[in-house]
Amino acid sequence: MKLPNFFIVGSAKSGTTSIYNYLKQHPEIFMSPIKETHHFSTDIDNTKFRPDYAANLNLNIDAWLDGDQKKEIFHAFVKDWNKYKKLFKQAENQKAVGEVTNSYLYSSTAAKNIHDKFPEGKIIMILRNPVERAFSHFLMDMKSGRESGSFINALKRDMAKPMKGWGISNVYFEIGLYYEQVKRYLEVFPKEQVKIILYDDYRKDAPTVLKEICEFLTIDSGFAFEFSKEHNKAMLPKSAAVTLMMKQKGLKNFVKDFFPKSLKKSLKKIFFTEKNLPKLSTDDRKYLVELYKDDIQDLSKLINRDLSAWIKT
Repeated sequence: MKLPNFFIVGSAKSGTTSIYNYLKQHPEIFMSPIKETHHFSTDIDNTKFRPDYAANLNLNIDAWLDGDQKKEIFHAFVKDWNKYKKLFKQAENQKAVGEVTNSYLYSSTAAKNIHDKFPEGKIIMILRNPVERAFSHFLMDMKSGRESGSFINALKRDMAKPMKGWGISNVYFEIGLYYEQVKRYLEVFPKEQVKIILYDDYRKDAPTVLKEICEFLTIDSGFAFEFSKEHNKAMLPKSAAVTLMMKQKGLKNFVKDFFPKSLKKSLKKIFFTEKNLPKLSTDDRKYLVELYKDDIQDLSKLINRDLSAWIKT
């Protein structure tokens, strides 16, 4: 049985879903059929997840693992090693076998855990301006009905929670503290096994970045990816009724499980809108830049990249 030889470790809201879907097109790549497994994030306690997050991740996937694995599962908390291995049972002659889990960058244990199992593994991380990442995260939560009101109030409320952590609070601010997160990987993996991508570069020129990823994985870099799809677009419910429906986990899962993709796209157009999305205000940007400034400067030195654009207001 083949097992992973590369890991895309985050960060969240930085294009990892689109990269996952593009890489699945490549004939020399096999991607885990569950995009996010969270297997190596052993410091994250899934028994403490807030109810809405637990309903999404604490799934019983035993029958699915033993089946053909055709039904799409975006993420699950796959703690057991034997269950994790089953995710790759359909890998055949692909040179690159990988998975994408955004908690691996945030997790304090994932870097060492991955290295212990796969010391020759290659690590890919995509880093987005933490201010914009936090705001994008907030918009995603508005879309799902978890947030309303202003971004800055949601941010401060989340930062002030007595119980914080992945799946417990939203960690809007904490996920963007990249310096220590990146350093954990650079301390255990040789630098030639780590590829750091800036989200801005990916947004400007996705074909070039994907070519670089293929070169990093030593597979055919001339493969022609199809760039017709958009993933995880920011949208808002058109009404309070739609917001309420999004909060109802049973209804959301019913739509996800029983409606074909083509119909789900039509439903999105009916119930959601891309118009009048909230904008990140100048004052909110300044507030967050001040909070992130030292971490960004430390990260810039660590990865030897000019990140001055991230601290401009």
